[in-house]
Amino acid sequence: KMAAAAGAVAAAAGLWSEVNRCGQNGDFARALKSVNKILQINKDDVTALQCKVVCLIQNGNFKEALSVINTHTKVLTSDVIAFEKAYCEYRLNRIESALKTIQSASQQTDKLKELYGQVLYRLERYDDCLAAYRDLIRNSQDEYEEERKTNLSAVVAAQSTWEKVVPEDLGLREATYELCYNSGCALIGQGKLNEAMKKLQKAEELCRQSLSEDSDVTEEDIEAELAIIHGQMAYIMQLQGRTEDALQLYNQIIKLKPTDVGLLAVIANNIITINKDQNVFDSKKKVKLTSAEGVEHKLSKKQLQAIEFNKALLAMYTNQADQCRKLSASLQSQSPEHLLPVLIQAAQLCREKQHAKAVGLLQDFADQHPANAAEIKLTMAQLKIAQGSVTKACMILRSIEELQHKPGMVSALVTMYSHEEDIDSAIEVFTQAIQWYQQYQASQTRGANPKSPVHLSLIREAANFKLKHGRKKEAISDLEELWKQNPKDVHTLAQLISAYSLVDPEKAKVLSKHLPSSDTMSLKVDVDALENSHGATYVRKKAGKLTGDNQQKEQGQGEVKKKKKKKKGKLPKNYDPKVTPDPERWLPMRERSYYRGRKKGKKKDQVGKGTQGSTTTGSSELDASRTASSPPTSPRPGSGAAVSATSNVIPPRHQKPAGAPATKKKQQQKKKKGAKGGW
Repeated sequence: KMAAAAGAVAAAAGLWSEVNRCGQNGDFARALKSVNKILQINKDDVTALQCKVVCLIQNGNFKEALSVINTHTKVLTSDVIAFEKAYCEYRLNRIESALKTIQSASQQTDKLKELYGQVLYRLERYDDCLAAYRDLIRNSQDEYEEERKTNLSAVVAAQSTWEKVVPEDLGLREATYELCYNSGCALIGQGKLNEAMKKLQKAEELCRQSLSEDSDVTEEDIEAELAIIHGQMAYIMQLQGRTEDALQLYNQIIKLKPTDVGLLAVIANNIITINKDQNVFDSKKKVKLTSAEGVEHKLSKKQLQAIEFNKALLAMYTNQADQCRKLSASLQSQSPEHLLPVLIQAAQLCREKQHAKAVGLLQDFADQHPANAAEIKLTMAQLKIAQGSVTKACMILRSIEELQHKPGMVSALVTMYSHEEDIDSAIEVFTQAIQWYQQYQASQTRGANPKSPVHLSLIREAANFKLKHGRKKEAISDLEELWKQNPKDVHTLAQLISAYSLVDPEKAKVLSKHLPSSDTMSLKVDVDALENSHGATYVRKKAGKLTGDNQQKEQGQGEVKKKKKKKKGKLPKNYDPKVTPDPERWLPMRERSYYRGRKKGKKKDQVGKGTQGSTTTGSSELDASRTASSPPTSPRPGSGAAVSATSNVIPPRHQKPAGAPATKKKQQQKKKKGAKGGW
């Protein structure tokens, strides 16, 4: 027995040295075989079990590694194997379980703290994650400091993008393209798109410099690494309205076929948003990329939610009503307070011409979620306007108490009531808004009565509206308030006097005394300079020098106007003074006593009425036997030269209609002569 035990120990020692050698060489597959042989000798060897878990993790077999840990819980306690267990759970996307494992560990090692930061980031607990990385950077000094700073900047970018938190300046030196990229993403979250584009361009430059130093890296590898930077650049272009440029860059990235399914899903989603209800065939192809395996573990909750919203909208645009309802209902169950699912459902109902049902759906949501009622009611009002129920739309808008006093809402309501010719309701809208501002100003200024610019603007609009619709008596109080605030406003004073002139003429006379005098209102204008200006339509001619008799005439007959010379009328060319002109020459030719009408031309009877190519000449004229015996006839007036009997006859399809041009010319000459009238 002692010999057998000694042999087993020697064999184990040899296996351990094999495990050590393979581990140093990175050959974890061979190391695992040796570890399994050791466990055959002693199945509860803690060190061997730990080595087996590490080998499985290095080989990417996280499920098997976790199974080994869970099978030997008595030997592999949480103090011994906490990091490995939490890491396996993290890689298997069991993030909540990984968090519990880390928190249950008795000792928080540096490795666990690093993993804790990653877990918090995946759980989108950005504030806790920021604190964890700050603590790590403060208390760690090793070669991984640059990676920790990169992770810290990623947390800041996520806060800026998803939580709209203005990031603080962490003083990170942007020496790597990863840090520049994260800084650009943070600027996008703040809406500083031009600055963000510059940061991303710098990140691209640094990335090319960094990767080009490695001779083994090809241009394709560099483009693949730059894909995520180019994706953010395209997103900025899309936000700036440069959709064609953005679409071109998105498609270039897709052609590279990047391995990052999260990047592909985001780009495909953005292309779908550009396409909207156009190019739906391309959108249906792109939507498959958003459903690839593992996408849900690569994107944030808000990104995944946006993709699901766009899937529902695409189903609506492609007339997949059932699919649209199914997706929007699923989204509503996940986020009951979110507006988009119910708006998509309402839009689908409107496409099906069920407007009343859509309004009812929106009303139910507004009753259940009063915090979001304002936006829902705006949509309801829009639907009512589309149906032609403007009055009902006004009632819905006036039920939104938090928007009643807003200038935009007041303007919309007044316009709609004016369209319906309900002037009283429009004036009531003005009155309620003005009263709201009066109460608000009083509460803010402790009884003082200064008017804000918005308040004064509303009063002026109300006064102008009342004056426009003949309600001068009602406009008086508004005009008096405006004049009280600015006594130097002549325009308001003039309006007030005009209003009082119909109600209280005496009051109008009293107020008219406050108008400025005509002397103060006269404008100092240089008339000569104005007339000689470039834009003047009339320029006075400069007077010439007057001397001698002309000067005396100018002085004596200054008031006498010069008589215009009459121009002699032009006589016609054929005018004969010996012949008495025709007394009816001023009458149109048709109305003259001697008019007998136009002579009917002989050519009218010869107009061809047969098929194309038929000749207008009679059959007797084309008979060669008759023309040979008969003497040649003289040519008809206006026709071409006569064809002799011995000449070749031109085929009908090549023959031109004889006399057409001459007849047309003759008729034009007659028409011209008749129109002239003659003497």
